[in-house]
Amino acid sequence: MNAHSAGSLQDASLPEELGSPRAKLVYLYLTTTSGATVDELQAGLDLPKMALFTIVRTLRERGLVEKRGHEIAVVR
Repeated sequence: MNAHSAGSLQDASLPEELGSPRAKLVYLYLTTTSGATVDELQAGLDLPKMALFTIVRTLRERGLVEKRGHEIAVVR
């Protein structure tokens, strides 16, 4: 992890409704990027693609992330 990513992680706050460690990981990863595809999430986090689809769907339903073209990004 580079210095920029570490600084971004320190500034990121986790929404209280995130209970799952994997959901927290995905959310934090997305806060350090301007958006990521599911393939990029899979490569960056080494999580199964099916798990990522479920996590992203839950984050979208809670209004925490949104789809921007082919990418998923944190709602700002």
